[in-house]
Amino acid sequence: MRTMRELNRHPCFNMGAKSECGRVHLPVAPKCNILCNYCNRKFDCVNESRPGVTSAVLPPAQAIAYLERVLEAEPRIAVAGIAGPGDPFANPRETMEILRLIRRRFPELLLCLASNGLGLPPYLDELAEHQVSHVTVTVNAVDPDIGTKIYSWVRDGKQVHRGRKAAEVLLSRQLKAIAGLKDRGMVVKVNTIVIPGINDRHVEAVARKMKELRVDLLNCMPVYPNADTPFGHLHEPGPEQMAEIRAEAEEFVPQMRHCTRCRADAVGLLNEDRTEELRDCLSACSQLPPPMDETRPYVAVATREGALVNLHLGEAGSFQIWGPNGRDFRLLEERPAPPAGGGDHRWWALAEILKDCRAVLVSAIGETPKAILTEAGTLPLEMSGLIEMGLQAVYEGNTVSFLKARRGGLAKGCQAKGLGSGCG
Repeated sequence: MRTMRELNRHPCFNMGAKSECGRVHLPVAPKCNILCNYCNRKFDCVNESRPGVTSAVLPPAQAIAYLERVLEAEPRIAVAGIAGPGDPFANPRETMEILRLIRRRFPELLLCLASNGLGLPPYLDELAEHQVSHVTVTVNAVDPDIGTKIYSWVRDGKQVHRGRKAAEVLLSRQLKAIAGLKDRGMVVKVNTIVIPGINDRHVEAVARKMKELRVDLLNCMPVYPNADTPFGHLHEPGPEQMAEIRAEAEEFVPQMRHCTRCRADAVGLLNEDRTEELRDCLSACSQLPPPMDETRPYVAVATREGALVNLHLGEAGSFQIWGPNGRDFRLLEERPAPPAGGGDHRWWALAEILKDCRAVLVSAIGETPKAILTEAGTLPLEMSGLIEMGLQAVYEGNTVSFLKARRGGLAKGCQAKGLGSGCG
């Protein structure tokens, strides 16, 4: 168990630590399981400083390499956190892996997570096992009628909810998550996004409920109006309105008043941020080759004749399965695709068929199957050209640079279109 002195080194939870102790956010969680009406998922914005924004997304092995370099450059870092750019529990495999790596490699660091709470409850015991000490849950409403106005949809596993059902499911999970975190001795902060005309008169009710749940800190954050969102036209609440809201909420839960609305790749002290300075380091680590996943040694290919990647995912009646063979590759077998039709079930069935494949090479793919396959752990790689070139990109660990080069038109014979990696 951490001592109170150690717990107080978290600068977001203790204002007195913000000038002495820093934090680093590791952007390992690109996917999200809800869509808020104030959120713009175009998170690769180097000139913006707000939650959900990052310059790169890192797999766990690259994230631990980045963390090592950050700690060399900034030894005052006391906290390693995961705050997106999506939600940690929409990316549970990556989240749990990086927590395990950090705890083993840097046992002295505090571990922190920020989540909407929807997917959190099944991982409560695992978070305690990894000694996660601080968790932030965003709760914007404790009345589903108000939540209905804030959330476009909520994806619970394979099921998507909309309207009041979405708000009810989300709230139920949030309350369960917060209670479970407190039962396990974790310090809990709740973020509430204050949205004029939507929930600005509801914050006191949120604070009252959070007091019942023994929440340690409440952070009332003014909404950040994002273009191309349903709430993009709203104004940001001013300092006077926010001061009144915080004063009312403080009757129930202590208030955070020093929030800097950190990016998902923020690093440094709150009052001495070094995100811009270390951006090249982040980008360099994102280009490091990831280790081979031994549980997924193969690559699936959508091809007409066996030489070129030239079939759309939905057109493929079968997939060739390739594997490494020394310095070369060999065709192992051909697997039939699930029958056409069936909606999302077809793509989940395909994910099961390809569960030992780390990637699938296709000429094109729709957004829904891309999201499902990526979530299941099989990376969709869009390209056209020789199968061998795609296999080299996957097995040599340079799929990102491979695709960037082809997008720039450097190779006519193998022009890639996108990576589905959550980077944009």
